[in-house]
Order: sequence, then structure tokens, then C-alpha cells
Amino acid sequence: MLRATEKITALYCRLSQEDANEGESYSISNQKNILMKYAKEHRFPHPVFFVDDGYSGTSFDRPGFQNMLDEIEAGRVGVVIVKDLSRFGRNSAMTGMYINITFAKHEVRFIAINDNFDTIDPNSVDNDFAGIKNWFNEFYARDTSRKIRAVNKAKGERGEPLTTNIPYGYKKDPDTPKGWLVDEEASQVVKYIFTLCMEGRGPMQIAKALTEEKVLNPTAYKHQQGRKTPNKESADPFHWSTNTVVNILERREYTGCTVNFKTYTNSIWDKKQRDNPEEKQAVFYNTHPAIIEPEVFDKVQEMRQQRHRRTKTGKSSMFSGLVYCADCGAKMRYCTTSYFEKRQDHFVCANYRSNTGSCSAHFIRAVVLEELVWMHMREVISYVTHYEAHFRSVMEERLKLATSEAIKVRRKKLVKAEKRLDELDRLFIRLYEDNVGGKVSDERFAMMSKTYEDEQAALKNEVQALRREIEMQERQTDDLEQFIQRAHKYTELDELTPYALRELVKGIYIEAPDKSSGKRRQGIRIAYDLIGFIPLSELEKEETA
Repeated sequence: MLRATEKITALYCRLSQEDANEGESYSISNQKNILMKYAKEHRFPHPVFFVDDGYSGTSFDRPGFQNMLDEIEAGRVGVVIVKDLSRFGRNSAMTGMYINITFAKHEVRFIAINDNFDTIDPNSVDNDFAGIKNWFNEFYARDTSRKIRAVNKAKGERGEPLTTNIPYGYKKDPDTPKGWLVDEEASQVVKYIFTLCMEGRGPMQIAKALTEEKVLNPTAYKHQQGRKTPNKESADPFHWSTNTVVNILERREYTGCTVNFKTYTNSIWDKKQRDNPEEKQAVFYNTHPAIIEPEVFDKVQEMRQQRHRRTKTGKSSMFSGLVYCADCGAKMRYCTTSYFEKRQDHFVCANYRSNTGSCSAHFIRAVVLEELVWMHMREVISYVTHYEAHFRSVMEERLKLATSEAIKVRRKKLVKAEKRLDELDRLFIRLYEDNVGGKVSDERFAMMSKTYEDEQAALKNEVQALRREIEMQERQTDDLEQFIQRAHKYTELDELTPYALRELVKGIYIEAPDKSSGKRRQGIRIAYDLIGFIPLSELEKEETA
């Protein structure tokens, strides 16, 4: 243990963003001058500064404070001096614990200059008021937090972007303080990432490709451009992490919209950012130029929810995640080995296990699947572009029939669910009155109310899902137009590409092989994105009739 004269005098300074707005009196330089002057006048030895610039007093998880605490616990600090108690902290419970327990345990004297607080004189009247001052400091933090939250809520509801960290791919608009412009160089990388995902590559594979191609990662790029970023530059500026790719793939802002309230915190003490459910987020469309088309973004989100297992060989197929068994509906697994030639790679039903599973041997070679799908897609694209009017009229009628029946069924379920929700509200009120009147015991009230609440929660989720499904069904006409536009986009396509496949096809269903003719015949059915199955043979017959 060091002797008292050998121990350091810790001069602690703290400044938060809110305090910085109050003026020079709170500045770090002003605090340093006051503390050093006080230490010299009172002959405190070996003064050492510990500084936290830009940190809230509601949390003690600050680097400067933690460094000082390490020195205290090592027995190397004799005195801690702060300008006032608010600089030390704005959490009354934690402030009291450190001053009265931690510092006392390590025989550390604590002084708050402006508050006339000094632990060397525990009987001082000023020390008696320290608890009240700590409470007021905490109240100030709470009040400031409420005001900031109210301001941010108002801004967010007006559509002003709340994020201070502009997404990679954009830059500040010099003419509009809150505006974003497309960063041409970075936006090409963002488009490349979405293209690779549309081609069937996962975040890990995309990150590996970008690293191998020596593309600057977002943090390194922003540093190179002289822009502020909260992230520290990594040792390798070309290293891309999987998380970075995932964050880019999940940012809806790339479609040209502002998304506010994506995260929330529980209180001023708990700073952990938690994800807000989508229904509590605020989305404002067409607030800045789009880098990614909304349809491509939605397709990527859908693909990422259908993650498929990678093969041990490292081989992959553009059809992975799209192929299903036509009989049992299970996904079909892509099978390959290092010894397989390309023509031997195949898909097999996940429910088939050498006649021990629940399905028969639905099997198709990958090269055959590619040939059949490409042939069908080519015919659909050609038909849509040459006979667009007839295709539209026939598909509109089919979609209308299917949609009207589906909407009718869903609306019936929705009315039933909403009626039951109203009934549960009435039952809960009656149950509460019976409990207050002594007709129902507290134990039974707790059990029955829990049952009602669980049922209400499930019904609310069902109602939301039904409303979304009805809305999707009512958009079928718009979806048809969108599919037609996509088909026109690929009129010059001369071979099947992963991007075209993912943009046009929703799922491929493999039927059981037909061997009745003595030869193995393999049938497939293709569900196209947005519009489902297309009766191509019927359309061609009607057109030639």
C-alpha cells in the first residue's frame, strides 16, 4: 500500500452533450482550471486528470471514471475532487454508493468544490444536504430526458430523419440540413451487395467476395472521405464483416424512405437499444433518392427468411430455397459431393428417407430442373410481351375470382375475431366487478384474467395478420402490372440468370415421376412472384383459337 503522500489526487471532469449546450461554465477546460487551482491552493499532491467528454451522468459506465475506479481499487488514489456533485453523476443511488461505500472502503477522500461537500467532515451541514442535491441532479437528468424524447418524437412523427449517422451509400445534401444525396461511388457497392443476394449468395459469401475484391468497408470509406462515423477504423480497411452486410441488406432507407423509431430504450438508466416492432415504427416514403427498388428490397427480405443450408463442398445452386415437393410441400434438398459431375447434382424431397420417410422419392437433377424452368420462363416472357392485352385480361379474371373468394373467407374470420375481442372486454369488466364485489376470489380472478389476456393477445395478432392478408389480396391488380413490367425487362435474356430467376419466380414444385409410359417423365409447376401459377397451355390455346 502506498503512503498517503505518494498517492495521486484524482481530478475528475465530465461533460455531456446536454451540459455542453449550457455554455462555457460546464466545459472541460473550465473544470480543469477550477480543479487544478483548488488542488494547488490546498496542497493536494500528484494531481492527475480523469476526463469523460460527451458522457451522460446517468450511467457510470464511462471510460474516464472506470480508469479512475481501477486506480482507487488498486490503492493508488488518496483524494477525488470534482467541480460539483452533478459532474460526478446524476444517478442518486449510484452516486451515494460510490461516495459512501466504495470510496470509504478504500479510504478515499471525496470533495465536490461548489457544493462544499467533503467526506473528511461527515458532520457538516452541507454533507447532510448532499443526498437532496443528488436527488435534484437526478431529477434534472430525468426532466432533460423527457424533453429530448418529446422533441425527438415530434421530429420523428413529422418525418425528419432521427438518425445522425447517414447510411453508407448516401451523403449530406449541402443545400438541405436534413437532406440526403446519393453517393455515387458507395451506392454502386450497395447495389452490388443486393445483386449478389438476389443471385442467391448469403451475407457471409457476400462479405468474403467484397474482401477479396478489395472494396473499402463503410467505416474506412467514410474516414477516407473525411466524414464523421461512430465506428473505429479496423486494421484492414478492406475487411467486410457479415454483420455489416446484414445491416445494409436490412436498411429500408435504401428504397428512398425515412424510417423512424426503429429502436427504443427502457429508461435513462438502461441505455441498451432494443428493436421496435414494425407496427410501432414510422415510415415516410419518397423522402430522398432511392438506391434500391422497393420490389428488390422486399424480395431480398423474403429470401433472407428462407435461408438454406450450405453444402459441405461449398457448391451452391441458384434454385436452393425455391424448390418444393408438389405432394407434401416440403423443401427439396440440394445434394452434391466433391465427386459429382455437374449433371449428377440433384434435389430430393426432405421428407424422403430411403422409403422410411413420409413422402415418395421426388427427385430431379439440377441440370434438368434448369432446362425445364428456363424453357417455361422463356415461353412466359415471350407470351407476355407478344400478347400482353390477352394475358392481362385472362389473369385479371383468374386473380379476381381467386381474390374475391379469399377476401370473403378472410373478412368472415376478421369479423368473428373482432366480435370475440369485444366480448372479451365485456367479460373482463364483469369479472373485475365480481372480484370487487366478493363473488370471485382473487386467485380465480388472477387465473381467469390471465386466460382472457392470453386469448386477447392471440386474437389481436390474428386480426393484424388477417388485415395484412386482405390488403395483399386487394393489391393483386397492381401486382399483375408489376409482373408484366418485370417480364418486359427480360425480353432480351438469352440464358437463365440467378437474378432473373429470383425476381420472377416464387417457388418451383416438383411432381412425382411418371413411369407409366415406360420412360421416366418429370413434371414441374412454377409459381411466379406476385401472380402465382400461370396456365400457359390454356392461354396459348385461347390465343390460337
